[in-house]
Amino acid sequence: MELSGPDAAQVLRGVLNTLPAQAGFQGAELLSSPAQPQLALIASRWAGEPPSLPVPDGAKHWVFTVLEARP
Repeated sequence: MELSGPDAAQVLRGVLNTLPAQAGFQGAELLSSPAQPQLALIASRWAGEPPSLPVPDGAKHWVFTVLEARP
């Protein structure tokens, strides 16, 4: 999930706090970049299909499938 704006991290922090209660939740991170200080992202991992989650107004979201991983 990606959101841009001065309150992006605060809004997505609220979403992040709801994720552990969802079935299949395995972990998530709230990310930002010094190069884009008003951009915030949530990267989450799920067992099986991720649940349908409410998306804040103005946020973009995608689902990716892990093809390969390295420890």
